[in-house]
Amino acid sequence: MYRVSPFVRHFARALLSGALVATLWVNLSPETYYDAIEFRLTDLPGLILPRPMALTPLALVTEGLMALFLAFIGKELWEALTLPHGALAGRRAALPALAIAGGLAGSVVAWLLAAALLPEVPAGAWAIPIGSDVVLAYALGRLVFGPGHPALHVLLAVTIGLEMAGLLAMGLSRPPEVFRPLWLILPLAAPLAARAFVYRDRQRSEVARAHVLQLWPWAVAGLLSWIGVLAAGLPGALGLLPVIPAMPHARRNFGLFAEAEGFLHDPLNRLAQLLVRPVAVTLFLFGLTCGGVVLSAAGTPTLAILAAIWAGKPLGLLAAVWAGARFAHLPMPPGLRPGDWPVLAALAALSFTVPLLAIGELMPGGLPDAAARLGLAIGLFAAAAALPLRRATAP
Repeated sequence: MYRVSPFVRHFARALLSGALVATLWVNLSPETYYDAIEFRLTDLPGLILPRPMALTPLALVTEGLMALFLAFIGKELWEALTLPHGALAGRRAALPALAIAGGLAGSVVAWLLAAALLPEVPAGAWAIPIGSDVVLAYALGRLVFGPGHPALHVLLAVTIGLEMAGLLAMGLSRPPEVFRPLWLILPLAAPLAARAFVYRDRQRSEVARAHVLQLWPWAVAGLLSWIGVLAAGLPGALGLLPVIPAMPHARRNFGLFAEAEGFLHDPLNRLAQLLVRPVAVTLFLFGLTCGGVVLSAAGTPTLAILAAIWAGKPLGLLAAVWAGARFAHLPMPPGLRPGDWPVLAALAALSFTVPLLAIGELMPGGLPDAAARLGLAIGLFAAAAALPLRRATAP
């Protein structure tokens, strides 16, 4: 099996470091913490944006810098779906795809049930528990399964799929009055224009090859796409995703976050390599601005989050995988045993990055917001079930 790049573990450390600093800060001095992350840098007029917005460190990270991280994992998902030997391409990827669908459905159903039974849990915030956490799940999965285990590649595929599903659900959950679909022409047209520009010389010459390998047209297209997504009323974190399918890329997939991709010279992989350090910084800043957990903020949203990610998501994932294997006779991914799936479900239940974004978008501020964040933090202890499950199901 291919080797996963070590930067995924560095991403996990950066995210947790930022969140730990933020948690200490917000519990020791909440006033200074919130003053810092909500400090008004400038006011952005509503000329392009659907409504005026204050530019704060929090908004700069969530609406701007996080687009880099989500483009990074979006690139991996796109290659997994479309390239030969991709982790989600072909019949052998059917069970991971079903696992994504089952985890999504289970978390939403559990949230809606909790919303019907518990006060202060808005049913319209159903998108919050869908997302997983790619970097934390992989870092812990590596400890549970050991380096190089085939289950790690399936875990990456499932968590990336859940992250992207959570993002799209968050965009769909925004109020309809701020959605301006005509602006979506810009993120659709900019990548197509960039592709037409770099392929303007069809001849197989060194000049034509140099045109295709240029990165600056894609940087311009990414900026225009991000502006269009924001102006359309969607989360800015989605802004770079429309550019990925248009970019020239390698003809073969070496696997999710494969170390071998560092030696490829196509624009998509070169851009991903350039983003490694900025993404690590982004994840630290994201943990610092969004990961502060108020330890005394327990409430009914805490219970709803835990019901969705400790029960709904893993049970939905396992039910979908069981049904696919039992009734559709779908093959196991290479190297996996049926007993590996409960461990994968416990790890995929880890929910942090995209759910934190969704909480900022969909939960009312104050105590419900803080209670939901506490639920995500407690939910990380789902990983504690992975090791005993692994020991119980090991051959």
